[in-house]
Amino acid sequence: MAEPEFQIRARHTTATVTVYQAYAPEIGLPAVRQGRFPAAWQRDRMTWIKPSFLWMMYRCGWGTKEGQETVLAVEITREGFEWALEHSCLSHYQRGVHADQAAWKRQLRRAPARVQWDPERDLRLEPLPHRALQLGLAGEAAHRYADEWAVSITDVTPLARTVHAHVRDGDLEAARQLLPPEPPYPVPDGLLAHLHR
Repeated sequence: MAEPEFQIRARHTTATVTVYQAYAPEIGLPAVRQGRFPAAWQRDRMTWIKPSFLWMMYRCGWGTKEGQETVLAVEITREGFEWALEHSCLSHYQRGVHADQAAWKRQLRRAPARVQWDPERDLRLEPLPHRALQLGLAGEAAHRYADEWAVSITDVTPLARTVHAHVRDGDLEAARQLLPPEPPYPVPDGLLAHLHR
């Protein structure tokens, strides 16, 4: 059976959801040690979180891109995650979702969060037909994320390197066995209606 095109897949518990980010070591390592984002982490900039481990690997090149060498798994409250979704706007105009471009621009200016649906990736980082969520947090949402929603911060760079090594060696099954499970996230009814056609 085909995957729905727009569906959030994420590692989650009854209380939390795991998202991924990648940072330079001077941000990522203190965040892991302290269990919270350090003062050097800029709360007034847009920050993008990704529930998909493989999409994060695509974005950071398995933790090899400059400034993205430390890959973090950030466990946040489901309450916070759903607040961000509820208060978000698509990052681009979408006919059928927005009344017109002017309405979309007004919504975008007000929204503290933005959503992009990008092609999900496989182990070779090739695009798949279904989409992965990227959630951009700014202003109030970024502050809440860093100071209220984050429950734990784990360095998953070693995992990224091990999975990548298996992929390079052609052992996709060994790589697949190590991937974090990402079942469909139980989104409350109507929560995503404003975020896709």
